Amino acid sequence: MSRLQVVSGKGGTGKTTVAAALALALAREGRRTLLVEVEGRQGIAQLFGTEALPYEERKIAVAPGGGGEVYALAIDAERALLDYLQMFYKLGSAGRALKKLGAIDFATTIAPGLRDVLLTGKACEAVRRKDKAGRFVYDHVIMDAPPTGRITRFLNVNDEVAGLARFGPIHNQAQAVMKVLKSPDTAVHLVTLLEEMPVQETADGIEELRAAGLPFGRVVVNMVRPHHLDEDTLRTAAEGRRPEIAKALSRAGLGGARRGGLAERLVEPLLTQAAEHASRVELEREQRAVLAGLDVPTYELPLLGSGMELAGLYELATELRKQADAE
Repeated sequence: MSRLQVVSGKGGTGKTTVAAALALALAREGRRTLLVEVEGRQGIAQLFGTEALPYEERKIAVAPGGGGEVYALAIDAERALLDYLQMFYKLGSAGRALKKLGAIDFATTIAPGLRDVLLTGKACEAVRRKDKAGRFVYDHVIMDAPPTGRITRFLNVNDEVAGLARFGPIHNQAQAVMKVLKSPDTAVHLVTLLEEMPVQETADGIEELRAAGLPFGRVVVNMVRPHHLDEDTLRTAAEGRRPEIAKALSRAGLGGARRGGLAERLVEPLLTQAAEHASRVELEREQRAVLAGLDVPTYELPLLGSGMELAGLYELATELRKQADAE
């Protein structure tokens, strides 16, 4: 499996949750993963119930099955630029002085392409990093990336840098980053829901990624709801067969089935709920058909109810691991 896993998705699809679950799923049997955040939202810290992440790699969880470790890093563009200035220009305290003067923020604001190079560059550096024994420090790096509408531009740093520098350290840094991003070491996953707008944005995102030569991984369908009614029940509800439903409720001990009886009075609200459920089931079928037409590998994760606790993350990680092992 690719060593750099980039997770994107339309807002509201739960991409940060999926990225965190993927990090836990990959950190198994003693493996180490690094979960990287680039948007400054501290979403990872909230999911794992920890303090706000600093600009340093910090262990936040132990994965199920073998004790692998998950580390996390919130990449800050200003701090990354200071690292960059020190690495290539040995500015040291002069770089810190530039930050105090506001020059660092100015540079990353007027040149957003530079910001993207710095953010992606930090993640790619973690992918390539080795210890003194020549082993990779992290088996996998998972990036909680910007939303689908911006992901191709964010990752395609060559285009971003073209207006900044055609040679020199910035250009060389961008080339090194693109070497990782367009290699088999990288896979870009898109998270969606079984709803029309997220699915369409996913389809558009796949097309853009492929056009840019960026390696696509999988679609992760998140928050999949169970279907509580079988086909016969859905058909009965859709056809509005009130007497049959009332008699069934009466047989279940819910009062009389005749007009005015308790069972008969329950029919209307039940029919309304069943119709809503049937409509949602049909919509989900339509969106599954659209996803199937994209001809890409797909994982599905269940809806776990309101909110997301750490136990839920581990449950999603286990589900991802099962689906990966079944391939």
